[in-house]
Amino acid sequence: MFRRICRRATAALLAATFFIAAPARADDLVVFAAASLTNALEAVAARWMDETGSRVVISFAGSSALARQIEAGAPADIFISANTDWMDALAAAGELREGARRAILGNSLVLIAHGGDVSPVTIDENLDLVGILDGGRLSMALVDAVPAGMYGREALTTLGLWDAVAPHVAQSDNVRSALAFVALGEAPLGIVYASDARVEDSVSVIATFPEGSHTPIMLPAAITAQSEHPRAQDFLDFLSSDIVAPIWREYGFSVAD
Repeated sequence: MFRRICRRATAALLAATFFIAAPARADDLVVFAAASLTNALEAVAARWMDETGSRVVISFAGSSALARQIEAGAPADIFISANTDWMDALAAAGELREGARRAILGNSLVLIAHGGDVSPVTIDENLDLVGILDGGRLSMALVDAVPAGMYGREALTTLGLWDAVAPHVAQSDNVRSALAFVALGEAPLGIVYASDARVEDSVSVIATFPEGSHTPIMLPAAITAQSEHPRAQDFLDFLSSDIVAPIWREYGFSVAD
C-alpha cells in the first residue's frame, strides 16, 4: 500500500512540476523552488503580484530534481534551494548569474508523528527510534539527494542512530511527500522541516533535532544564468525584504540577516 501511494505521489508531483512551468507566458517570472517552500512562497508571490502587477509562475519539487532540470535547460529565472549543495552544483556548472545569489531563510529539522496529540520525546543518542516505530516506517525525503533527507541522515548519524533505523526508512522524492505519508498514517514517524509540520494538522512535532547534529539549514536563492527577465533582480530583492519577512516567519522560517 505504502509503495503504491508513493508511486502515485511521485507521478503527481512530476506532472505538476512540468504543468506549472509549461503554460508560463513570455513575460512571466518563472521560479523553481524547493517543495518545503510551497505555502510560504505562494503567499510571498501573491504579495509580489499585488504590489507590482507582475505575474510569477512557480514550480515546486525537490531541490535535486529542480537543479537537474535547470542544468538540462528548463526555463527558470529564479532558483530557491533547500540547501547550499545544490546551489553550489549549479554555480559550478555555470548555471547561475554572477553575483546574483544570497541566503534568504533558515529552518529547523523536526521529528513528527501521526496524530494531533502525541507525547514528545528527547532526541539524543539514547532514543529508541526502532522501538517507537513498532514495525512501522520512518518517512524521510531521499537521503542521498533531497536536502531534508540529507539533513535527517546527517543528524541521525551524528547521534549514532542511523545504522539501526536505516532499514526502516521509507524515502520520498521530496519533503512534502514525506510529510504526507505521516499525515495519512502510512508511516508513524517522519523527519521534515519545522515549516512543513506547521501546515499539516494531522501530525505532531514530538522533537526538534539538536542544532549541532546537522549542518545549519540555510535556503539560498539565485538568478539563473539564462534568465533575461527584467524583474528577476527585483524579485530576488523582494524575497529578502522587510515586506515579506513576516510571511516567512508566519510559516515557520527564520529570516537570514
